[in-house]
Amino acid sequence: MNTTTEHPAPAERPAQEPTAKSRLISSLKNTWPTRARPRAAFWDTRARRNTNLDKANNFLVKRFYNIDHNTYLEGALPAKTKELMGLVASACLRCDDGIFYHAIQAYRLGVTRAEQEESLNVALVVGGSIVVPHLRRAYELLEEMYG
Repeated sequence: MNTTTEHPAPAERPAQEPTAKSRLISSLKNTWPTRARPRAAFWDTRARRNTNLDKANNFLVKRFYNIDHNTYLEGALPAKTKELMGLVASACLRCDDGIFYHAIQAYRLGVTRAEQEESLNVALVVGGSIVVPHLRRAYELLEEMYG
């Protein structure tokens, strides 16, 4: 007697074109200078989760991604400044994913370690002592990127 239950194969989804967000993440993963790609697991997990989110084909999520992407482009404020602002906001909100994302983006744009550390000081003052555990993880990432 066979005790295994047969499950039907999942329905095949038509191949989807990569989204602008997934193309951006793919490009980020492959553009590191001489150092190893910081937080490889972070990028891999983020890409996997974005793929799942993209499957929903949610119009509002796509609109939000578009606004998010365009917000951090060069404008009246340099992109570097905007990434540091995102870093501060993420630290104040205690969002490690946001901290990692904005710190890595700032690094890619040429922001110095000192500039990132000063930005994290602003986050500490604005957010208070509850931000300290997130600073520990942020400084660990800075060490990984800058040495």
